[in-house]
Amino acid sequence: MVDYHAANNQYSAGGPQTYMEQENDWDRDLLLDPAWEKQQRKTFTAWCNSHLRKAGTQIENIEEDFRDGLKLMLLLEVISGERLPKPERGKMRVHKINNVNKALDFIASKGVKLVSIGAEEIVDGNAKMTLGMIWTIILRFAIQDISVEETSAKEGLLLWCQRKTAPYKNVNVQNFHISWKDGLAFNALIHRHRPELIDYDKLRKDDPVTNLNNAFEVAEKYLDIPKMLDAEDIVGTLRPDEKAIMTYVSCFYHAFSGAQKAETAANRICKVLAVNQENEHLMEDYEKLASDLLEWIRRTIPWLENRTPEKTMAEMQQKLEDFRDYRRVHKPPKVQEKCQLEINFNTLQTKLRLSNRPAFMPSEGRMVSDINGSWHTLEGAEKGYEEWLLNEIRRLERLDHLAEKFRQKAAIHESWTDGKEAMLTQKDYETASLSEVKALLRKHEAFESDLAAHQDRVEQIAAIAQELNELDYYDSPSVNTRCQKICDQWDSLGALTQSRRESLERTEKQLESIDELYLEYAKRAAPFNNWMEGAMEDLQDMFIVHNIEEIQGLITAHEQFKSTLPDANKEREAIQAIQAEVQKIAQYNGIKLSGTNPYTTITPQSIDNKWEQAQQLVPQRDQALQEELSKQQSNDHLRRKFATQANMVGPWIQTKMEEIGRISIEMNGTLEDQLTNLREYEQSIIEYKPNIDQLEGDHQLIQEALIFDNKYTAYTMEHLRVGWEQLLTTIARTINEIENQILTRDAKGISQEQLHEYRASFNHFDKDHSGALMAEEFKACLISLGYDVENNKQGDAEFARIMGIVDPNNSGAVTFQAFIDFMSRETTDTDTADQVIASFKILAGDKNYITAEELRRELPPDQAEYCIARMAPYSGADGIPGALDYMSFSTALYGESDL
Repeated sequence: MVDYHAANNQYSAGGPQTYMEQENDWDRDLLLDPAWEKQQRKTFTAWCNSHLRKAGTQIENIEEDFRDGLKLMLLLEVISGERLPKPERGKMRVHKINNVNKALDFIASKGVKLVSIGAEEIVDGNAKMTLGMIWTIILRFAIQDISVEETSAKEGLLLWCQRKTAPYKNVNVQNFHISWKDGLAFNALIHRHRPELIDYDKLRKDDPVTNLNNAFEVAEKYLDIPKMLDAEDIVGTLRPDEKAIMTYVSCFYHAFSGAQKAETAANRICKVLAVNQENEHLMEDYEKLASDLLEWIRRTIPWLENRTPEKTMAEMQQKLEDFRDYRRVHKPPKVQEKCQLEINFNTLQTKLRLSNRPAFMPSEGRMVSDINGSWHTLEGAEKGYEEWLLNEIRRLERLDHLAEKFRQKAAIHESWTDGKEAMLTQKDYETASLSEVKALLRKHEAFESDLAAHQDRVEQIAAIAQELNELDYYDSPSVNTRCQKICDQWDSLGALTQSRRESLERTEKQLESIDELYLEYAKRAAPFNNWMEGAMEDLQDMFIVHNIEEIQGLITAHEQFKSTLPDANKEREAIQAIQAEVQKIAQYNGIKLSGTNPYTTITPQSIDNKWEQAQQLVPQRDQALQEELSKQQSNDHLRRKFATQANMVGPWIQTKMEEIGRISIEMNGTLEDQLTNLREYEQSIIEYKPNIDQLEGDHQLIQEALIFDNKYTAYTMEHLRVGWEQLLTTIARTINEIENQILTRDAKGISQEQLHEYRASFNHFDKDHSGALMAEEFKACLISLGYDVENNKQGDAEFARIMGIVDPNNSGAVTFQAFIDFMSRETTDTDTADQVIASFKILAGDKNYITAEELRRELPPDQAEYCIARMAPYSGADGIPGALDYMSFSTALYGESDL
């Protein structure tokens, strides 16, 4: 047997006398009257089951079902709300004794001095010892805490019954046995608290069984008090068992004494939950707006980062137009949303501070800093996308130019090579005379000279094709096919040329005559002809310029070319003079000419024709250059026009930004006056918007003209857009700060003079006018206001505590709003987590957990469901349906732990 004499000597509420009386009762219990034992067994069993049903179990036989100690430990956990040591699950006697000892240890730890009750008697099923132990538990957990007018336990419960039944006739409660036999006292208690449940005037003193059964049934049905007594047993016993009556009556006390407290607790919880629900709505709105904005940024950035080039200039121009639509139509509303999001966030934080709630921390990735970071990434991608578009347009423009140049040179080359293979494969030298063979040889030499002159053009064609391939020209396959055909034909011409030379040289040994004049003509005509073809090609060549200097350079080069024409004409006349000399000599000597120069196919007529064509191309080239000069002059005018407006708008934006900075630290008039002035100032800024729109129009004309630089101004449209957006955002933030100051002033009851004093102190120490005080500046400000934060151990600790309030994020700076909140925070009466926990404990009947049924009974439906959805299951009440942890929920409302 375990001796519990060494346990604590007394329990604070009842004192040693209560338990001395209890010990004497236990000794007498060994000689219980059978009728009393029956009443105790039934009452104690019902009382135990009223608690065990919360854990989803019950007992049938009180001395048998507690023998293994498992349900006894569970009963103590339910009624105390505390966890007992883990029970042993074995079936052996030693396991049962150990479990019962754990339960008895727990009872002793609550200040109960147990005498002559050991684990062996409980395990052996000793009914009187078991009933005595249960009575000890009932006294400790159901009766001992009852206190009425400085009386406690039994006396307090008796006084409570007397007070509640005093107004009722035929009721005189003097004890806990015969005073209750007629049942009127039970009905009077119920009627006093719930008059709608009983018609007391119809009860008769001479019908105790009916009275008792009526009270028991009403209590069980409407008050959730199980039936612990039998009317027949009470009426049939001369003196009903006092312990049974006390146990049953204590249930009425606990059922009724908490009603008023529950109503007060419910009102407090409703108030707290209403504030919390409103804040949660604001948080949800912020989360949704932040999510939508981040989702738009997330969708837009890949579009701006897409660098897949289009094949044609028209498609790239469409991309540029889509980008302009994004700038004009899609982005401005998102700029406003971003600004509004920051305003909503600041307002929510102010409301949370005023209601003594923790600062709102958005979900991961949705902080204002996260949104600003994503916005910065978006603007970076936007800038890079615009640069890529312009570079890609330049690339396509160059590709088109190269492709056209390739086609021109290829066409000229193909025209030149037309018929050359047939010429090189003919056998005309086989039947020719000596002079004709020599002529054929010289003609072939002239052709080789011409072939060599065309080598540069073939190389140029191949180089252009290679560049088109490297620049990923969309029609590269056709270019490559044509280039390959030209190269293959060129190789064939080289081989045929070499073969024909060899054939002519074999015949040359037999041929000795040559016409020097024809040869001289051919040698001079070929390079001149090539020069004219090159000149004609240059005169028809396309050009791209981006400024006046470049076009003036082309015009200068063209003028230099025109200055060479007189010398070229002299060369042409000299070549024509050679042909005239041939005709003169032939006529003079009677030589019969074949009609053609055997050494060249270049005739005087072809030279004159090409010369005439070149003369016609010169003025056409003049006209094209002059038109381009006019275009560049127009572009220069657009640059100057944009620069003039930009050089006004840029400094204006900078000036306004500086003015806003000064306004934000000045104290002119009331906060309402400052708010009105700021809104008027904001309206004056908005009225300046047409100047920005005009700049956008000028900028669009510049982009349409494909102007990529502007030497007349350092401002770009992108810089001005960013400056304008920053200006609008800054004035909106400044207005929001004043609104939050008004909100704080009204909520905290701060006077206008106090606000002026706070602002004057703040501005005095804000030396750099940044709108925030650094740590040392803030310490000096506090010292000037009388705070003891000097450089000593106590002052440093106080300063650290204050900095933890005004700068919870450890940013090292204190804003004016945080300064105002600190100066006024200690004057506001707010709810605390401990108050809310105490209110829930009242609703829960002094338990450490609460059930969903109790919440729905005590709170309005919407707030009851709100709590049920957010409360975690109670870890100390395994198996109890609907047992919820209201402590964690309450502390989570104030940010003291995670829900």
